[in-house]
Amino acid sequence: MAGLGAWNLARAALIVLLLPRSMEQCGHISLSAPIVRLGDPITASCTISQNCSRLDSESHIVWKLEAELQPGERQQYLPNGTLQSTITLPHLNRSRALLSCCLHWGNSLQILDQAELQAGYPPATPHNLSCLMNLTTNSLTCQWEPGPNTHLSTNFTLKSFKSRGNCQSREDSIPDCVPEDGQSHCSIPRKHLQLYQNMGIWVQAKNALGTSVSPKLCLVPMDVVKLEPPTLWALGPSPEVAPPQPGCLRLRWETWKPSLHIDQKCELRHQPLLGEASWDLVGALPSRTLQYELCGLLPSTAYALQMRCTRWRLPGHWSNWSPSLELTTTQRAPTVRMDTWWRQRQLDPRTVNVQLFWQPVPLEEDSGQIQGYLVSLRPSDQAGADPMLCNTTELNCTFQLPSEAREVILEAYNTAGTSHPTPVVFLESGGPPLGRLHTVARDPHSLWVGWEPPSPQPRGYVIEWGLGPPSPSGSPKMWRMEHNGSIAGTLLQENIRPFQLYEITVTPLYQDTKGPSQHIYAYSQEMAPSHGPELHLRHIGKTWAQLEWAPEAPELGRSPLTHYTIFWTNAQDRSFSTVLNASSHSFVLRGLEPSSLYHVHLMAASQAWATNSTSLTLMTLALEESELHILLGLFGLLVLLICLCGAAQLCCRPSRKNPLWPSVPDPAHSSLGSWVPTITTEALTPHPYVQDTFQLPSLRDSSMPPITKITVLEEEEKKPGPWESNDSSGTCGLPSLVQAYVLQGDPRVPRIQPQPQSGTSDQVLYVQVLGSPTGPRPGHYLRCDSTQPLLGGLTPSPKSYENLWFQTSPLGTPEPLVPNPEDDCIFEPLLDFPLLQGLRVSGVEGLGGF
Repeated sequence: MAGLGAWNLARAALIVLLLPRSMEQCGHISLSAPIVRLGDPITASCTISQNCSRLDSESHIVWKLEAELQPGERQQYLPNGTLQSTITLPHLNRSRALLSCCLHWGNSLQILDQAELQAGYPPATPHNLSCLMNLTTNSLTCQWEPGPNTHLSTNFTLKSFKSRGNCQSREDSIPDCVPEDGQSHCSIPRKHLQLYQNMGIWVQAKNALGTSVSPKLCLVPMDVVKLEPPTLWALGPSPEVAPPQPGCLRLRWETWKPSLHIDQKCELRHQPLLGEASWDLVGALPSRTLQYELCGLLPSTAYALQMRCTRWRLPGHWSNWSPSLELTTTQRAPTVRMDTWWRQRQLDPRTVNVQLFWQPVPLEEDSGQIQGYLVSLRPSDQAGADPMLCNTTELNCTFQLPSEAREVILEAYNTAGTSHPTPVVFLESGGPPLGRLHTVARDPHSLWVGWEPPSPQPRGYVIEWGLGPPSPSGSPKMWRMEHNGSIAGTLLQENIRPFQLYEITVTPLYQDTKGPSQHIYAYSQEMAPSHGPELHLRHIGKTWAQLEWAPEAPELGRSPLTHYTIFWTNAQDRSFSTVLNASSHSFVLRGLEPSSLYHVHLMAASQAWATNSTSLTLMTLALEESELHILLGLFGLLVLLICLCGAAQLCCRPSRKNPLWPSVPDPAHSSLGSWVPTITTEALTPHPYVQDTFQLPSLRDSSMPPITKITVLEEEEKKPGPWESNDSSGTCGLPSLVQAYVLQGDPRVPRIQPQPQSGTSDQVLYVQVLGSPTGPRPGHYLRCDSTQPLLGGLTPSPKSYENLWFQTSPLGTPEPLVPNPEDDCIFEPLLDFPLLQGLRVSGVEGLGGF
């Protein structure tokens, strides 16, 4: 903090030196307080003297906090002619900042004066004050925790005084102890101390914003003495002292010389160098003994030992732990059990070659380190023992024995002695064999071996496993002894690798004999087939293809096939597939397209992997010309049948004919009242022969077809023809013809009359209306059952000004259209014609009473 403030002051001094000579004494900054609490407001004023050469009436003071412009509160001219500006910073959130008073000078701001602002906190109360009497430096060293950073320069002072009693009264003051900058500890030299007199000690913290003191500590210097740790040494062998027992260590130590007159007690701790074991602590040891034998440790194990001491029966502090001393415990004779197995081979009638295997099984946690193994005919500690058959560090040994030898002795040894002798008896094969031997692969690195225990129950089993053929015959094998004769299997996990064939041998062991060995071969994980079967095309047709393949012979170490999958793809890259069982050797592809290209391949799969076979490309046969003609003929017949069905449906239903020709209304089954608006009924003048007045539907009815034109044609008087009858009951007189020709739709649209079709069975009913203006009887209409289409004869359709009954002859004289008696016409009263019942005709005298 002090360095930062000095740098800011140096920077301000440099700026002042760079000011023009005319601007040096122009301005001055005054602060309300040089140091404030962090976050509190601060006020500053800048005064520019009247003799400043750059000052004029338009001069304006600008404030800057570091590099940021700050708005000034007010600016005024004082009575003495000076210009003053004031600024208030509401929250000073920086521990140190440089405030500048500036004035425009040319095109830049000219700094007139600068002031350093400081903000921070009052000092916190120091805590955790503690003191130690160091006999090495012969001084009382006290340390404390200063508390959080105040952002201000804070001075700490260690104060103390001498006192009698409980430090309630002061006798002699002790000079203050001032630590170095940044330090939180201080030492009071021995010349200012009374070792057995009470002292009052506290710490005072002070900065520009306040002062704080820690709680007082009352102590006697010798009660807080801290001794130096002792020095450890290994206790060497001595003729007068027996060597240490296995698992024991002997050591000695020397206390710190300045503390020889002080009674002390010490603590010892030890930890094995290897592993992650924690420290074990040994109880208080009197310092007067200066040596100690530590027992209960692991034999032949390296340990690290440390010691510390303190005042005994008086208050004091423990010393630091001494540097570590590394010692190794003595060995003990191995305490193991030997599991043994052997193989024998007769060399000649008098000599047998024996290959002996063994595995040490520790009987205790600290069974002792084994340095080697001895194989002999008698124990090594017996007098007159035979020479050793083997002295090895391996777990097997090969030697020769006389044919009559049935036992050898196996021992483990180290520098401390030998283990208990283990007799190895070569048993003869004479026990019952095992039951069914089987294996199951649990994972790629383990095999489960199971069997059916024989009867009587064995005392144990020997399981051997190793690489099977074609591995070399001398390859090493693993073996294990199971001492529980009731088990029916074991899991092999040592030296098991995938894709390897293993030969597993199980031999039952009985009390005085052994059973015959059983063998089995197994894989922990098999490989995929080396290649898939070759795919062949046997037969092919237009829409099918027969495929066949020859199954591959089983391979050793290869997983057997479980299924086949056939894939085929057409020219449009559409793929198809099917799954077949492993016994399938052929398959027929059906539903193919003629003259098409297909790509086929076969995949053989097992439990381990899948392998693709060779691919096959084939093309189906094309269709023959006769078959193509048959297909085209069938297609033509199908189209013709569809056309006939459509025509029959169109002819049988009249509603289907409307889209083909215009719909002509049937006068015999319609009413004019449905063609005209209802206002025509109000103007209707009833004929004397007409008794009823008909109400017509409204023109607003959306279902009513519109009437676009009504044409009335007149007829000249004519004498009755011979075919008329005056009988009102069954015959018709010759009336004057009146025909109303009604058109529906837009009259401006030209009408296209359909041509008559011969051979049709449909009848279009229409009538001829006859009437006479002078006849005493009402008019008649002639109803015809003609099979000709309405308005479709040889006579052309009349124009709007032509009469239907009178056409011009070749001589220019009108000729009446006389009804043909041969037409099947029925004369009925005219009032029965529905088209004229709602008709009102005026201005035509030829119509008579209508």
